[in-house]
Amino acid sequence: MQNQIDPTQEEPDASEARPLAVDAQNADPINIGPNSLAISHGIEVEAAAQFLEGRSFPEQKRWLYAYRVRIQNVSPEPQKLLSRHWIITDANGERREVRGVGVVGEQPHLQPGDSHEYRSMCDLSTAWGTMEGTFLFVTDSGEEQYVQVGRFFLVESAENAIVVE
Repeated sequence: MQNQIDPTQEEPDASEARPLAVDAQNADPINIGPNSLAISHGIEVEAAAQFLEGRSFPEQKRWLYAYRVRIQNVSPEPQKLLSRHWIITDANGERREVRGVGVVGEQPHLQPGDSHEYRSMCDLSTAWGTMEGTFLFVTDSGEEQYVQVGRFFLVESAENAIVVE
């Protein structure tokens, strides 16, 4: 029997922070400086951002950030990423949501122990903000589940080396 997601049900609130759990299949998000690490449904997600000074124009209220996401299957079952949902909030509290199929045009199918890493960009109209969200995965047995991406910070002071300008 397949466990189906009810489309009328809201996704879990990615902003609820709780202490890190010991269970390697489901641990609550933690922040490591401006970066995040979360484990849910046997998927570990690390996220980090880097300010792109050479491609930002503060006088035009445009700050550009590169971000890197590493996804690892720590469960005993293969899982495929179907879609993403990002919540991006700027320093003024303005929130926008981005939904789409896969990540950067891919829907990685991860065997146990496999990982997938990708890079993308996000622009803000303020000097700093946050990103968080969920990925929808499906196991090979047909179970769909939302995997949490913990809140990470888009800040000029982050010392992450994601891209070379």
